[in-house]
Amino acid sequence: MKFTHLPVIFIALTLLSLNVNAQVTTIPEQAKESFFKQYPDAKNVKWENNVVNVNVRFEQDSSIMNAEYSNKGIWKNTLKDWSYDKLPEDVKEGYNKSKFTGREVTDVKMLYLPGYVIQYRLKVEKSGLEKKYLFFSTEGRLMRSSVTL
Repeated sequence: MKFTHLPVIFIALTLLSLNVNAQVTTIPEQAKESFFKQYPDAKNVKWENNVVNVNVRFEQDSSIMNAEYSNKGIWKNTLKDWSYDKLPEDVKEGYNKSKFTGREVTDVKMLYLPGYVIQYRLKVEKSGLEKKYLFFSTEGRLMRSSVTL
């Protein structure tokens, strides 16, 4: 008799957890307002709220972009799909002079930051195991690196 109550309890807990998830994923109005002011021509907008930040994937001028905002609507950065061939020569030269030269470049993004700062993010891999993001200034200076998955 006791075992017949288990499925009912399980279903109730599942429905309750779905309700909780729906509340966490709402998009703050401040983030929406900031985004549409900054990117009024955005198309195919997809929102994601990961509690700490709001990420917005969208298309603009035939480019795929990803903007990040705080939950209070403060813009943090925007990534734009890019290619190695389109990098400024200074950035290519900076990469070739860095200690990471020779690694395979698997992804390139243009990074827009507050204060009209532009950087280029290169994802590099060494033998498929060690993966890093390299951040270069427009002048080709390696600003920082970070480990990635």
